[in-house]
Amino acid sequence: MAPAGEIGDDRIIRESGVDARVAMIVEPVLRAIDFRLVRVRLSGQNGLTLQIMTEREDGTMTVEDCETVSRALSPVLDVEDPIEKAYHLEVSSPGIDRPLVRKSDFVTWTGHLVKMETSILVAERKRFRGKIAEAGTDDVLIERDQPAYGDEPTVRVPYEAIAEARLILTDDLVREALTKDKKARQEARKRRGEPDTIEEDEPKPKFE
Repeated sequence: MAPAGEIGDDRIIRESGVDARVAMIVEPVLRAIDFRLVRVRLSGQNGLTLQIMTEREDGTMTVEDCETVSRALSPVLDVEDPIEKAYHLEVSSPGIDRPLVRKSDFVTWTGHLVKMETSILVAERKRFRGKIAEAGTDDVLIERDQPAYGDEPTVRVPYEAIAEARLILTDDLVREALTKDKKARQEARKRRGEPDTIEEDEPKPKFE
């Protein structure tokens, strides 16, 4: 991942190469329509697929939001043309087992399991798995759930060393994610002056 530097992008985990060029193009567009960028990834899926992972500031993301973002980004990407070959644009939510790309993500999901890779050796390792015990200003404290013989039960990982981090899907994570999503949607309705119509037996929101 490339070091941080773009104005207005507070992510600590960034893209490189073509993905980084795309991120520089789409991030200000997303910000202008009240979304924030999570990740850009160009893959060989279905020929060539450009995945733009995004969410609202409150962490919600609906199917309608995905369509809104797609309509906003398509013409900009057509003009800037950062990818030489034909590709399919896919706009998605981060999902429940989401990537953690901002310091605030680690704060929000403190207490949950995460798997992480670092760009440099930290405590003689580059891969970690454990619970986020504490998210500080400069580093995150990981409480290992499967420590190897001789390993300390906890390790502090500097944010600047993190290359990739993702939540691990657990029952507790699913419950908290759905609760946070419901609360955020209720607050969004209140801000817009709409009645809160969510019922307990309403189908659960789908995460892509």
